[in-house]
Amino acid sequence: MKIVFMGTPDFAVASLDALVRANFDVVAVVTAADKPAGRGQKLSESAVKKYAVEKNIPVLQPEKLKNPEFLAQLKSFNADLQVVVAFRMLPEVVWAMPPKGTINLHGSLLPQYRGAAPINHAIINGEKESGVTTFFLTHEIDTGDIIQSANVAIESTDTAGDLHDKLMNVGASLLVKTVTAIAEGNYQEQPQPQSDVLKHAPKIFKEDCKVDWNKPSLEVFNFIRGLSPYPTAFTLLNDKTLKIFKVDIEEKEPAIAAGGFLTDGKTFLKFATKDGFIKLQDIQYEGKKRMPIEDFLRGMRL
Repeated sequence: MKIVFMGTPDFAVASLDALVRANFDVVAVVTAADKPAGRGQKLSESAVKKYAVEKNIPVLQPEKLKNPEFLAQLKSFNADLQVVVAFRMLPEVVWAMPPKGTINLHGSLLPQYRGAAPINHAIINGEKESGVTTFFLTHEIDTGDIIQSANVAIESTDTAGDLHDKLMNVGASLLVKTVTAIAEGNYQEQPQPQSDVLKHAPKIFKEDCKVDWNKPSLEVFNFIRGLSPYPTAFTLLNDKTLKIFKVDIEEKEPAIAAGGFLTDGKTFLKFATKDGFIKLQDIQYEGKKRMPIEDFLRGMRL
């Protein structure tokens, strides 16, 4: 069975590697175009492209997925199945091309958390469980029939980065099981279950990442860990951006207004919330490197 794999970041590499190690015939990879990155603005290749080049798998990097030249190239590989992991939205002319269809690995237990940022939103909402789902692509995003799924527990201190790694590994294994089942014709599609309450996972923009200290401490705590390490929660300190990666909750009645802070100038810096304090542990001040709060306070007068 010939497979075309579509993906871009590290999350997708784990799945691609699992398919290769399971001896599936990955005939081509479709990934994002090289982009300028860093201070020198040198062209940077996606994680999936780097892996594919290393394994001598042909790479396609279309700017537009409806480009006739790209479509002709894609068709020339005569793929039986297309596999999508952490890629962009596909037009029907692409996902309908292979005879066995196109499947997607999504970082949530569908139908919950459809959208671009399921990992972040699950942590932000304080969920105790998440998972991964494989399904067939259809017209509406993340709504196709489910093939298989796997549950993953979320610990109370897990960040989005921690959950990312858990789902990445569990998802890679699930994808191999799913592709094996499709190759053997041994699977049953199930429509996504109906739910009265659907939680969505839209893309998160920089302006969405500012901490609202007027909220309860637990909500702020979940918000910060749900955006750590990326795209990262932030607040303003001395009119400069202070990115926050790790915090603790201090359950103590605040004697100052929400958003105000207390510090001894040496070991702690804590911001007041609606009902307590959030103690900063790991931060990055504008123009500085990421560092523990003690290192920051040693070089900063507040």
